[in-house]
Amino acid sequence: MFNNKNKTILLTGTAGFIGSNFVPYFLNKYPDYNLINLDLLTYAGTLDNLKECENNPRYKFIKGDICNRELVEFIFNEYDIQGVIHFAAESHVDNSIKNPGVFVQTNVNGTFTLIDVAYKYWMEKPFTYKKRYGNEALASSSLKDDTKVSFPRFHHISTDEVYGTLSLDPNDLFTEKTPYAPNSPYSASKASSDMIIRAYNETYGLNTVITNCSNNYGPKQHDEKLIPTIIRKALNNEAIPIYGDGKNIRDWLYVLDHCKGIDLVYHTGKTANTYNIGGRNERTNLQIVDAICSILDEKVPSKTLTSYKELITFVEDRAGHDRRYAIDATKLENELGWKANENFDSGIVLTVDWYLGKYNI
Repeated sequence: MFNNKNKTILLTGTAGFIGSNFVPYFLNKYPDYNLINLDLLTYAGTLDNLKECENNPRYKFIKGDICNRELVEFIFNEYDIQGVIHFAAESHVDNSIKNPGVFVQTNVNGTFTLIDVAYKYWMEKPFTYKKRYGNEALASSSLKDDTKVSFPRFHHISTDEVYGTLSLDPNDLFTEKTPYAPNSPYSASKASSDMIIRAYNETYGLNTVITNCSNNYGPKQHDEKLIPTIIRKALNNEAIPIYGDGKNIRDWLYVLDHCKGIDLVYHTGKTANTYNIGGRNERTNLQIVDAICSILDEKVPSKTLTSYKELITFVEDRAGHDRRYAIDATKLENELGWKANENFDSGIVLTVDWYLGKYNI
């Protein structure tokens, strides 16, 4: 137990990329919260990402699987969990193609376990919260005046990949009303988990929200992802692999801007709603690698190459590689007042600088 009377929030999977940026941000902003981080520490998660938080008395790490119902029930009962922000997921598309079963187990079954435990802990029956999590809980809340208070909430973090792929028309964007059309085992498992969240709101009245984000970048991202791979390969003077023709387009979102969007939706989003979070920064993979190589050429010039761009190497395209993703974040911007602080040009410099520091360069 924590030695205070703060509200305790369960975060899942926050030893990974996005979550490990979210935890220090959330701890610093909300001194009235305790945070539990439940993470299995699979390939993409490491506690090295959270060293800045490990001695904080309002933070606790628990190693475990979100599919372990007994453990999840213990955490709810032991710490009186009054909110969930669910990041945990298998998320590497290439891995989902090779081993889809793990993605179904974690992303679908794990999400079901979490939300079912939350429902049974917080609610007496469908559409009826237990007394202590109803009006009494609202009246006694110690949250800041500018924070919207509601019944315990389950916030599910999802992806724009559930929507499938877009045409090359720049006016063609994913909105919250875009039909789901997932094309990879990863995106199919995330779409399935989104539907489970929706069902628990519609069937049981559980206070839920979903956020679907575009491609994140920034500090602490796993080495296998595109941007860390480009930086690492360039610095090691190795071939930089680019799938297919390099013209696949993604909408890039700086990770701290994503964290701020999650915070806003968790506290002020309307129950049963989905909010898209996107950076309005569409770039082809070729534009990404070109930008990073140009920054590295300036900051750490190669001793053997005229430019790191000489290392760009085209490789066989990934199976089922969606051509274009792009998010329309108008709903989040207009209804909740969110705005990205970083554009791609500023965010990618911050990102490269962080990795240069990581590699002591």
